[in-house]
Amino acid sequence: MDILDRKELEQLGTRKDGWHVSIYMPTHRAGGEVQQDPIRLKNLLTKAEEKLREWDLRPPEIASILEPGFALLDDHIFWRRQSDGLAILAARDAFHTYRLPSSFEEEVIIGPSFYTKPLLPIVSHGGLFYVLALSQGQIRLVQGTRYTVGEVDLEDVPDSLAEALRLDDPEARLQFHTTTGPGHGKGGAPTAGTGAGRQATFHGTGAPADDEKDGILRYFQLVDKGMQELLAGQQIPLVLAGVDYLLPLYREASSYDHILEEGIVGNPEQLSTKELHQRAWTLVQPRFLEEQEEATRLYQQLAGGDRAVAELDQAVPAAHYGRVATLFVPVDLQRWGTFDANTNQIDAHDDMQPGDIDLLDLAAVQTLINGGTVYAVESDRIPGEGPLAAILRY
Repeated sequence: MDILDRKELEQLGTRKDGWHVSIYMPTHRAGGEVQQDPIRLKNLLTKAEEKLREWDLRPPEIASILEPGFALLDDHIFWRRQSDGLAILAARDAFHTYRLPSSFEEEVIIGPSFYTKPLLPIVSHGGLFYVLALSQGQIRLVQGTRYTVGEVDLEDVPDSLAEALRLDDPEARLQFHTTTGPGHGKGGAPTAGTGAGRQATFHGTGAPADDEKDGILRYFQLVDKGMQELLAGQQIPLVLAGVDYLLPLYREASSYDHILEEGIVGNPEQLSTKELHQRAWTLVQPRFLEEQEEATRLYQQLAGGDRAVAELDQAVPAAHYGRVATLFVPVDLQRWGTFDANTNQIDAHDDMQPGDIDLLDLAAVQTLINGGTVYAVESDRIPGEGPLAAILRY
């Protein structure tokens, strides 16, 4: 599974050079349906090819956009590592793939920028959380939304606690063994009188000895360094899972500001990814719901005044100029058209025309770019009577 964060979505949403192809499709982690996923992608790429041809693009131009996608069809490693949904965003000089825990509907959208609204539930406020499972045997990072879950590959994080607890290297470079070295004091200096290496076992609930605690802290600092690279600039809740004494040690070692106070206590090696997701959701759900309900109440209080907007012709320009503080946008609706930033005018169409964008998508991306909060929800959860709802800063 791949990581998609808010910053990357903002970058994707601002591209305007040439035609952009956005493909969404469901994928499968296992079972007979896995064999059908490349066929499904081939059909969608062929559909995109036909649309580009209808819009008078020459074959070399079409090939420059779609060839990386067609190359994936025979990439067996790529198809063995799928999540619930696949997003492919292709342009003349850009190609992005995202394997994500969201089962997308099949869709091909071509326009002057990438169509990113199906990705909003993953990166919008209240849409995403992480679970970091800490145990002797392994470190796992789980990415979840309300309805989906998947494990994230941790390329720059040591594999396990047991492999990292050699304390004989003052720089804490990992020598992958299952025993600790000689005992050490603070700072990594050897402690006199200690014997040969001893097994690194931390399954119980009691606090570790001081030298073991120092080793765990150094190890967790390495884990946190890798996590910071993944979560840089994000404000996504992180739930810790592990035996009781490990959780405060990780909080001490970590510099991430959005770790929940409550954690999942116990040996996470005994919990499946689905079980971790379910337990974590019970912790993050009250926080998500409270924030969204508070934003809904504020919109209702402001409705009818200058700071509450429910129409596209007002919300899109406001989002473009950074006036939107909070936006409720529907994930199950599209409003096609164009926006002229020079005149602040939108031209809405009942059906998509060449050069059109989803104006709801545009409002959401511009709100994110300008530091606002976006709630990507079903249309029946939009406060008010309009296709969207925006709270303006001024």
